[in-house]
Amino acid sequence: MKLTLVRHTSVDVPKGICYGITNVPLAPTFRSELKQVRENLGARNFEAIFSSPLTRCTTLASAIISEQDIQIDSRLTELDFGNWEMVGWNDIFESMEGKNWFADYVNTRCPNGESFNDLILRGESFLEDLQQTTYTQILIFTHAGIIRVLMCLLQDKTPEEVFYKPLEYGQIITFNLDHR
Repeated sequence: MKLTLVRHTSVDVPKGICYGITNVPLAPTFRSELKQVRENLGARNFEAIFSSPLTRCTTLASAIISEQDIQIDSRLTELDFGNWEMVGWNDIFESMEGKNWFADYVNTRCPNGESFNDLILRGESFLEDLQQTTYTQILIFTHAGIIRVLMCLLQDKTPEEVFYKPLEYGQIITFNLDHR
């Protein structure tokens, strides 16, 4: 089974602001980025389309897919940063809770939010459900966090290897998911 993941396009949020599960607006560059994502996807056919429920993903998915149903799945949302949503990363890093999280983001939850392990559990649950299907080509609109989770789960990478891996807005990555 091939999983084609599309990271949402650029958002209209000041640089340096933490926005995980917050519904933030898309950047004014959306139309040009949409065109590029369409071109990069080409004329591939997908048996199933999934999207995070956050509007930055559903807007992109709806603009690209018009002839198929888009299945919304909350397991595909970005990491829940809890109290840190829409707070500056510098402020987060300077706080004691922030220092603790950065020292062990894999296991430490954001205040009233999630850890990377929580995100991995959501990703595992999603993949387990996919393995029960007969799909061979799937398109998924999601976030950098979920893409990093799938790198861990499907490419045997560690969270530390993928945490700082740059993922561009509108980037497309394909994974193979073998039925176990």
